[in-house]
Amino acid sequence: MSEPRRPLTEHHRRFDLLTNEVARLWQTLPPRDRLVVGLVHALRAVLAASLGYFAALELGLGQGFWAAITAISVSQSSYAEVRSSSRDQFVGAMIGGLIGLGAAMLGHDHYLAYVLAVIAGMLLCSVFDLGAAGRISGITTTIIMLVPHNGAFWQFALFRLGEVTLGAAAALLVTLAFGLLERRLFGNPPSS
Repeated sequence: MSEPRRPLTEHHRRFDLLTNEVARLWQTLPPRDRLVVGLVHALRAVLAASLGYFAALELGLGQGFWAAITAISVSQSSYAEVRSSSRDQFVGAMIGGLIGLGAAMLGHDHYLAYVLAVIAGMLLCSVFDLGAAGRISGITTTIIMLVPHNGAFWQFALFRLGEVTLGAAAALLVTLAFGLLERRLFGNPPSS
């Protein structure tokens, strides 16, 4: 008699099957269609990155490249996907920023404080089922604690959150504009 599957194991198995099916479907697209999809995605991403970058610079955030990185990171093919990814970016940056800030104030020159801060943020996101926010939390903590910067840690953390917010908002705006343009030009039904 075989042992019953554990729910987490079954979840991972089903997710792997779904991921493989999506990859197989993508590969069946003709190269020309993949080229068009890739070009449109790249245009959305670079427009969102540019919008986020220049908005951050206009607001006096000296490291607007974080907004550009965030915009590219959250760019997806539908508004719903961008919204979900943006939420994860914002929540992860907030949690990672707060935990990184706290750990930096307690012992920014101790690598152990950094390790514990990354683990705490990722665990917190996992416990509250916050999707990819855990990864973003770890990245944000790493940026706050390991990237050299001038000024106070709280200011660096706050600016980082502002830059993430600008990048995510830029990606949302560009994706919404592309969706409206697509419906106008091609009469496609709206993406959720």
